[in-house]
Amino acid sequence: MGFIFSKSMNENMKSQQEFMLMNSRLQLERQLIMQNEMRERQMAMQIAWSREFLKYFGSFFGIAAISLTAGAIKRKKPVLIFPMVPLGFVLAYQYDMGYGNLIHRMKDEAENILETEKSKLQLPKGMITFESLEKARREQSKFFIDK
Repeated sequence: MGFIFSKSMNENMKSQQEFMLMNSRLQLERQLIMQNEMRERQMAMQIAWSREFLKYFGSFFGIAAISLTAGAIKRKKPVLIFPMVPLGFVLAYQYDMGYGNLIHRMKDEAENILETEKSKLQLPKGMITFESLEKARREQSKFFIDK
């Protein structure tokens, strides 16, 4: 009688473990999908911000270009056109960020760094561990009671 009961308990425990494993795997998959969704939304916001900034900066650049060119011609001082050079770089960067392939080039470079320059990505003092977190928490906590 005890053997049948323990065999049933073992089968029940095994099915419970399989359920828990499947449930934790499903939870991990959901977390990964959620993190990816958040990353995609943040990138979309960054690109949208860049496009919006480009509209305002492009207007400013156009007005500045016309004004500085007119001033340089009127006063016969070509030095007045010089501010257009750095402003042109900013405009080109913002255009590349909003409508060009800067994001793809950045992604490719990040992948290259992850593959070939792994040592530059290491944290000081190594990976954070549970013990180091507990030690810091104990040091900061005024109400911690050791048992």
